[in-house]
Amino acid sequence: MNPSANPPMKIGVALGSGSARGWAHIGVLKQLHAMGIEPHVVVGTSIGALVGGCYAAGKLQQLEDWVVSLGWRDVVSLLDVKLSGGLIEGRKVFQFFDEHMPDLKFEQLQKTFAAVATDLETGREIWLQHGHLAEAIRSSISLPGLFTPYKAQNGRFLVDGGLVNPVPVSLCRAMGADLVIAVNLNAEIVGKHLRNSRRPSDEFVEQTQDSGAEESTEQKQIRRAESDFFQKVSQLFSDGQRDTSANTESAPGVMEVVATSLNIMQDRITRSRMAGDPADLVITPRLAHIGLMEFYRAEEAIKEGENTVRLAERQLQNLLGEELHEAQ
Repeated sequence: MNPSANPPMKIGVALGSGSARGWAHIGVLKQLHAMGIEPHVVVGTSIGALVGGCYAAGKLQQLEDWVVSLGWRDVVSLLDVKLSGGLIEGRKVFQFFDEHMPDLKFEQLQKTFAAVATDLETGREIWLQHGHLAEAIRSSISLPGLFTPYKAQNGRFLVDGGLVNPVPVSLCRAMGADLVIAVNLNAEIVGKHLRNSRRPSDEFVEQTQDSGAEESTEQKQIRRAESDFFQKVSQLFSDGQRDTSANTESAPGVMEVVATSLNIMQDRITRSRMAGDPADLVITPRLAHIGLMEFYRAEEAIKEGENTVRLAERQLQNLLGEELHEAQ
């Protein structure tokens, strides 16, 4: 052994928050692997914790297979509505973990992993590195107003880590990463929900009408029923009927206000935290057009994640140097 040889660089990946945009993390991790880059440390906030946890457990392919199969109806079926503390309780979402990673603990993971959550009472940033993986991820994704807070074993209520650390570069460094690749999903998102204020039912009808496929009577009835259902759901989050006259600009609905406010918060906190905790490389998939709850658009998010890493290949080569060449 040569004592003067440099030790291998410890690579870390910080996966940021971004709700439905977070499926892009799958593409990022897949493309890094294709380029011969295997992170030693993986940390995540919110949806980044979900994808990162699956990756650390060696279950990324199973997660991808599941999310690309999700359609409108599947996403709605996962919404176990509970109007106490949040719209979604989250039990149905974590059926995937029950099936593929039952009772899996941090100590059993293939890679070093941690998730970020927020203590609802104190506002403190909580780093989750021990115990059951599913509980940590459930805590980290508890977006206020949408998911109910998660009650930890110590009695504290934990909510989304994106409230305090949307792209957890600082945690990645604290866990020993020499070089940090951050994935920021919050670029150019401010105001997007107001500019693209279309109802889910409108987009659903357009997609099915543009498909060009011949429909049976039964299929038409199903499509009409689904369209009616999504129209009713969208009306639940609006402040009454929109005035569509040319001379009147109607006020945004409740869901638009919530989504846009969350986007503003995420954008500002992300800028502030990353200014103080800069990453060595920031991967920024352009997914501002994907809405807060559009989890059925996984395929395009994953592709954008892959493409963004490809565009950063030269930067990765400059950062990793000989290690990347040896891996390839």
